[in-house]
Amino acid sequence: MKKYGFTLAEVLITLSIIGVVAALTIPTLMQNYKDRAWATANKVFVRRLEEALKTMNTQQTLAGYRNTADFVGELSKHFKIVKTCKNDDLMSCFEDKVIWGNEEVDMTNVKNASHFGQDDWDTDIIGVQFANGTTGLIAYNPSCTEKPFTNQYSGTDCLAILYDTDGLKNPNTQMKDLNSINVNSLGGNNCAIELSDGTCFTAPFYPEPITKAECEQIKGDLGINRCYYETDAWAGAVKACGGVSKMPSLAQLDKLAQELYQDPNGDFSGNRNNDLAISMGFITSATEDFWLYSGEEYSNRYDAYHRYFGTERTAITHAGRHASRQSICVGD
Repeated sequence: MKKYGFTLAEVLITLSIIGVVAALTIPTLMQNYKDRAWATANKVFVRRLEEALKTMNTQQTLAGYRNTADFVGELSKHFKIVKTCKNDDLMSCFEDKVIWGNEEVDMTNVKNASHFGQDDWDTDIIGVQFANGTTGLIAYNPSCTEKPFTNQYSGTDCLAILYDTDGLKNPNTQMKDLNSINVNSLGGNNCAIELSDGTCFTAPFYPEPITKAECEQIKGDLGINRCYYETDAWAGAVKACGGVSKMPSLAQLDKLAQELYQDPNGDFSGNRNNDLAISMGFITSATEDFWLYSGEEYSNRYDAYHRYFGTERTAITHAGRHASRQSICVGD
């Protein structure tokens, strides 16, 4: 009777092939796992933070602080903080170096709100470590307002926060474990989002609307052609960016769309890369849509062009400048 089996050489060859395939695929699988874990941790943190801010808004304890330390003291009652670090000892709560854009930033020089790009706040930064392991640096906006009779108010305009969902572990890199809210620059580096071709944008934000009178007063300096709305969010975005030329053009928003929809041909027929959109700070969950203002006014009306970024499609359109749209500025 014949007996069948594998020779030692055949077994060794098979094991070698398995080893090669594993060496090629496991690193990619591990990186994909880490990317998903970072995106999930970011969504959970943002949701818990917004819940805390909504509670503070309802209790009317969100506004009225003159410094960040007092605000953090109240926040800790609603979002557990296990350690707080004073302004002269921030690195006891946070990393001393992070990767922001493609540059390493020395965090020992980041001390006040202006180092987050919030020049008008005039408040110091406070370091925190949350009970869930996230570390952060927080600056408070003394001009923060409350809307205690609405449950839709998150209060994120009241603070700027740089946070690391991996705590003090590496890689301490933006769009991975490092994320932010209202951090428009970091220690002089305002490139929060960098595209593959080097195009640089600040972190996304919701602009504070300005009045028609204020728009008329500053339009010549900022490159605005016409003022019309009594509450003009688009003009507020132009003011925050420092002029129309510092707002993204429609062509630049096309480049952003090509990366978010992984579509170098520009027909935007594919699904949005939700993990990338979350890591860039545009959304907190995969089901959200968002809109971004451009710096271009619509010639026949008092509108401004913006780009819609849906889960399955994106398109350029225009709307009244009083509409609530996210904004980004062109970085250096």
